[in-house]
Amino acid sequence: MSQNLVTLDLEGVLVPEVWIAFAEKTGIEGLKKTTRDIPDYDELMTGRLKLLEENGLTLSMIQDVIGTLEPLPGAREFLDTLREKTQVIILSDTFEEFAQPLMRQLGWPTIFCHRLEVENDRIVNYCLRQPDQKRKSVAAFKSLNYHVIASGDSYNDTTMLSEAHHGILFCAPDNVKAEFPQFPAVETYDDLMSKITERLQ
Repeated sequence: MSQNLVTLDLEGVLVPEVWIAFAEKTGIEGLKKTTRDIPDYDELMTGRLKLLEENGLTLSMIQDVIGTLEPLPGAREFLDTLREKTQVIILSDTFEEFAQPLMRQLGWPTIFCHRLEVENDRIVNYCLRQPDQKRKSVAAFKSLNYHVIASGDSYNDTTMLSEAHHGILFCAPDNVKAEFPQFPAVETYDDLMSKITERLQ
């Protein structure tokens, strides 16, 4: 019999969107775009790095803003309860350099994410662990005989949700829900917990 494993997106599911918080701090509208708006992650990150360079913004400035953020209300309690029921791994397209303060506040769950290339505090490039890493991670877990339940909110989560045995949208924008009606969509942690619990083997 396979074991259960839940994979969760990070930003928009457990913590605020880092780039939106930074955009609000700097007043740069272009940095508010996320994977909810632009399906192509390379296009999104290339645009972000261009804006950082044009405006002389550094990694330290972003980390200062991240240091002011807290998990979404109820996220820590939801995650703690879920981890009592089953194994949980966070699959995120964020970066190690961004995630650490937020992981501390969430009780150090396991996270698979990417890394940044930094020179003199300037972010010069980003290094994907591998393209489409969320889907490939779920496929790998399935090959290890895990029964995978996945939840996320954005375009870049949909391949993960499709690959999993069960995919659930959480607080997704209307455009994502409309394009992916095959996934049940919930808006609260209580409802997400119910959907996950129903699907545990």
